[in-house]
Amino acid sequence: MQETTLAFDSRDGIAIQTWRWAPAGMPRAAVQLQHGLGEHAGRYRRFGQALTAAGYVVYAPDGRGSGRTAAGAYGRWGRDGWPGWVDDLHQLNQRIRAEHPHLPIALVGHSMGSFASQQYLLDHSADVAAAVLIGSSEPAGIADVLAAEGPTDLSAFNKPFVHRTGFEWLSRDEAEVDKYCADPACGFLPEPFTGIATLRRAADPAEIAKVRADLPVLIVSGDADPLAGGGAALELLAQRYRAAGLRDVQLQLYPGARHEVLNETNRDEVTGDILAFLGRALSS
Repeated sequence: MQETTLAFDSRDGIAIQTWRWAPAGMPRAAVQLQHGLGEHAGRYRRFGQALTAAGYVVYAPDGRGSGRTAAGAYGRWGRDGWPGWVDDLHQLNQRIRAEHPHLPIALVGHSMGSFASQQYLLDHSADVAAAVLIGSSEPAGIADVLAAEGPTDLSAFNKPFVHRTGFEWLSRDEAEVDKYCADPACGFLPEPFTGIATLRRAADPAEIAKVRADLPVLIVSGDADPLAGGGAALELLAQRYRAAGLRDVQLQLYPGARHEVLNETNRDEVTGDILAFLGRALSS
C-alpha cells in the first residue's frame, strides 16, 4: 500500500487532512471512507490495506474536529457544523472525481460517517457507484439524541456490557478497545452539532426517494451494537430504502458483534463480505 497525504478545503475554510492509500498498480475503483465520531481515519489503515490489496485507491479524511484536521481542538465542528460535515463528503468526492475521472467511487461510512453518508446520498447519489453503511442506525433517533444540549456523551452505550474501560461497546476484542483508549485523538467529548436537525431528512420517505433506484447499498453491523437496536433499527433503515424503490439493498448482521465491526474479533469475515459486495457492485 502506497500512503500519501492531501488536504482539501471545506466550504467554511477548514483544511481537511486526508490519507490517500493506493495499490501498486492501476486502481480498479476508488473508495471514499468516512470515519465516525470521536476517532480518526488513521484507525482504518488495516481496512485500507485490504482495499488496496483488492485494487482500490482509498481516500480517508480526518473529518472536521477530528484527527490531524482538528490540530488538537477535538470535537470543534467549525462554522457550518453538521451540514458542513455532510458537505465535506461532497467536496472530497469532487476531488476524487477530478483525480480519477474514469473510476467509479464507492462511499463507505462508519457510525457518524454513515449518517453523513445517508444524508449526502439524498442529494448526490449520482456521484457514487455504491454505498456501504457500517455501524449505522435509523437517523431520526440519532438526530434527536445529538440535538440535546451540552457535550455529546456516548457513555450510555456501554451500559449493556461488563464495564472495564467504558468503551466495551466498541468491540469484543479487548486489545482493540485498549488501543482506542490509549489514543489521545479518540474518545473526546465533542461540542454539540449545530444543524444536526437536518439529519432527519434521511428518515423522510420523500427525501429517500431522491436516491437513485439502481444504487447498490450494503448495511453491515453487529447485532450487539447499541445503535442497531438488536437489528430492528437496521431492518427499518433497509426497508425505507427498499420502499423508496432501491433495488439492491443488502443487510448483514453479525451475531454477538458490537459497534466497530472492522475492529471486531470477526473483522476478517466482515472485511471479506464488504470486499465481495464492492467487487460485485463496482463491476456492474
